[in-house]
Amino acid sequence: MQHQVSANGQSVINSGITEDYRQALVEYIWNGFDAGATEVNISYVQANELGALESICISDNGKGIKKDLLEFTFGAFLDSQKRTTFQRTSEIRGKKGKGRFSFKAFATEAEWTTRYLNKDGRLMQYSIKIDIRDLSKYEDSDEIELDQTTYSTGTDVKFSNINKLSINNFEDVSFTEYIAQQYAWFLCLNKSSGYAVKLNGVEFAYDHLIACEEEKTFDITNTQFDVTYIRWNKSIGDKFYFYMMNSYLHENFKELTSFNNNTIDFYHSVYVKSSYFNDFIFEQDPSPRLDNKPNQSDKVYKVLKRELKAYLEQKQKEFVSEVAAVDLINKYENSGILPRIKSNKYEEARRLDLIETIKQIYIVQPKIFKGLKLEQEKVIVGFLNLLLDTDERDRILEIIDGIVSLTEEERVQFAKTLRSTSMSNINRVVTMMRNRLEVIECLKTLVYDLEKFTNERDHIQKIIEQNYWIFGESYHLASADVTFERALSNYLYLLDGKSQPDKTPIENQEANRRPDIFMCRNHKVNDAKSSSMLEENIIVELKRPSVKIGIIQYRQIEDYLRLIKNEPKFNSQSRLWKFYVVSAVIDDDIKSKYETFRNQNKRYLVNFEGNYEIYALSWDDVFQEFYYKHDYMLSKFSFSRESIKAEIENVRKDAEESNTLTQRILSLETQ
Repeated sequence: MQHQVSANGQSVINSGITEDYRQALVEYIWNGFDAGATEVNISYVQANELGALESICISDNGKGIKKDLLEFTFGAFLDSQKRTTFQRTSEIRGKKGKGRFSFKAFATEAEWTTRYLNKDGRLMQYSIKIDIRDLSKYEDSDEIELDQTTYSTGTDVKFSNINKLSINNFEDVSFTEYIAQQYAWFLCLNKSSGYAVKLNGVEFAYDHLIACEEEKTFDITNTQFDVTYIRWNKSIGDKFYFYMMNSYLHENFKELTSFNNNTIDFYHSVYVKSSYFNDFIFEQDPSPRLDNKPNQSDKVYKVLKRELKAYLEQKQKEFVSEVAAVDLINKYENSGILPRIKSNKYEEARRLDLIETIKQIYIVQPKIFKGLKLEQEKVIVGFLNLLLDTDERDRILEIIDGIVSLTEEERVQFAKTLRSTSMSNINRVVTMMRNRLEVIECLKTLVYDLEKFTNERDHIQKIIEQNYWIFGESYHLASADVTFERALSNYLYLLDGKSQPDKTPIENQEANRRPDIFMCRNHKVNDAKSSSMLEENIIVELKRPSVKIGIIQYRQIEDYLRLIKNEPKFNSQSRLWKFYVVSAVIDDDIKSKYETFRNQNKRYLVNFEGNYEIYALSWDDVFQEFYYKHDYMLSKFSFSRESIKAEIENVRKDAEESNTLTQRILSLETQ
């Protein structure tokens, strides 16, 4: 018999029914659970070898559809029996009465075969048909009685004339993942009751969606609440709720957590089980009840909600700190938003300070970093970086508090973080300075006490290569003991920003000479000729302590100068070149050159040709320069040179001790 729906066909089509076949199938699965089912199975029949589908069927073991209520279910549109009573549980989802028309997304005909117990306790079966060609009507069949020893209640809805879908749609992993995400929270909520969603008899797995799970017990006025917290690693098909369950694991009601409007991917569910909910009455307008049954106005419940909120706030902070903030920093790293740093320990300490500050701000209020364009992200991070490097770092708290309202706890925690990161930065600098002092003292022992066993290649060069701060901060190490051709190639790569080192050969017989250390940096220097940017380069020739710097060694450095000066690639007036030769002793012929260039007001200068300068230093000069430059910090931190000397004064006078001291220096963090 045909019946009329309380709307015309066009109204149904225009009502916003989904066009996504996956969401449509979800609607029918929910209909099964709404009818009291514990198991819903999706099956399909293949039409041919090409993968076309003959039919799709969704079966459930629910209570079925009572025929005397058909007028109020299939006959109603944008209305439903499910919405006639107030409820706040997960058991009933469909409330608008339009989910039954969702099949139009993938088929033209739908037929429900349903079995239910009538008021006499007899098991009855009948069918209902809807055709997409006229959605304003539905047709039902006469009832028949079934044997209850063979059949049970439930509903099978079969979809025919399948269009747009093939077997591939069901075998694709994206489909199984979508269904798992839609039902993971619900199946987990009802796992003790054996609830399941199946595809051709095989359950959809959802355990892989659980990022972490934790169980906790709250004891409130001698009432025990067993809490299970789950964080999902993907979006789930529901908002985030506290599910309140009685001692029989039946859901009494649910309430939204306070984290549904956050801007981070904190997907979570909280299941609370207690005998307290056996008699609990959830009400829209709660007030103390005359029968003394608890509702939301009960003191125990109010304390429970506060405890749950505090607990979930802590779990969110853990998530942000361990996952979301790490992802944010990785994103900023990969997109170039974090400022580039120079390769020394001080700059690395500043970088860690900035990262920790960004993390803490993100933990307190993720919205600050959400929805920003790339340039906006760069501005905020750059601003924080500048402010952290000044005495105004405490103003960050004031500025953030002006953007978003911080709780007193958040304000205290953030202020503590700013102080701790500052102290951490200081500690790193203190450790770096102490280690640098140890490098100098160990190097002095190698040069003066073990001079017979110390050489350039195995000892001094390795030490300077790792500690080139001795000749200046913030340099790029272009080379260490490689040929000039490769060294200069690396130099262009570093300073000119080329995508790869220049492999064009240098036509000079000196190109295969090996400078010990070649460092470079691009910065402003005091230049009498102009105020433009200069590229400063330092080439260091290290001599073993037993070698005196004389004319032969000086000529070697001059050869380096000529090679650079005569190579067109490197003789720009914007490049400054400094050549250092270092050993324990300098002979009188070289010392006499100091007087020749004294008018240049540059200590240790022994030759000067435009932008090319040669310096000769003894190791004692190098060590004294270190003490002069760092005297303030060394005195402030009260480092004891004597205690460091005492650690190394009883050295053996052999080659093995030179190797041991060298390894000791190389193990120290000094940049």
